[in-house]
Amino acid sequence: TTQNHKSSSTQRRLHSNSHKRHRNMTSSAAFIRKVPKEPIGVKQLFDDDSSTYTYLLWDTTSKDAVIIDPVDIQADRDVAAIKELGLTLRYGINTHAHADHITGTHLLKTKLGSGVQSIISTASEAKADLHVEHGDQIHFGGRYLEVKATPGHTAGCLSYVSDDGSFVCTGDALLIKGCGRTDFQGGSAETLYQSIHSQLFTLGDDCVVYPAHDYKGRTQSNIGEEKNENPRLGGTKTVDEFAEIMNNLNLSYPKKIDVAVPANMRCGVPDV
Repeated sequence: TTQNHKSSSTQRRLHSNSHKRHRNMTSSAAFIRKVPKEPIGVKQLFDDDSSTYTYLLWDTTSKDAVIIDPVDIQADRDVAAIKELGLTLRYGINTHAHADHITGTHLLKTKLGSGVQSIISTASEAKADLHVEHGDQIHFGGRYLEVKATPGHTAGCLSYVSDDGSFVCTGDALLIKGCGRTDFQGGSAETLYQSIHSQLFTLGDDCVVYPAHDYKGRTQSNIGEEKNENPRLGGTKTVDEFAEIMNNLNLSYPKKIDVAVPANMRCGVPDV
């Protein structure tokens, strides 16, 4: 089943056809429309080095596309996929400033031209062509993604829900039978718990979860499975139980964080 996601009473929209941000605040009633029956095109790509999933999404009619969480060393792969599918990339989107790889948005802009714009959350305080916040919509062709603020892994994490509610790209917030760590970059176990329960677990049970990482070869899950079976925060787990789990993970320091985070705060632009 699918569900329509109503926005807040005010919201902003990003339009790929004009490449300009519409900052005027308008009643959401103006944006209510019949959602197309044909699903958004999705191609999931994987970087072995960082175990990162990148998502190429497109309007199957107009061929306008966005890419979520591209990796710099995979830019040529991504360009080849875009060209093979006959797509026009409009936006390079990041769910947050990653600590385990450098974003590929700058390289994709360089390789594909000035029509591509980078996007990240305002709360991340990272540089980008456009900054988005909770309730915004990112339009490409006749389709859009709804922006949901899901901080906790970092202070600036976002998730992106498809216009028909059929899938959500959760970044490092909600993973398959897990979640992102909460011990650096402004992370908070309590905040992450609230984000996932209020913004993600309220989506339809059949909504597909596309995470930014998986380390066991899994490609997707769904909201129903995660609500019921996620060992860290599903089922009857309380926020205190979750915080206890997260505060005792004893994870090692990410090996690329000292290079990746500063680069990602510049949107992948080299420090020259």
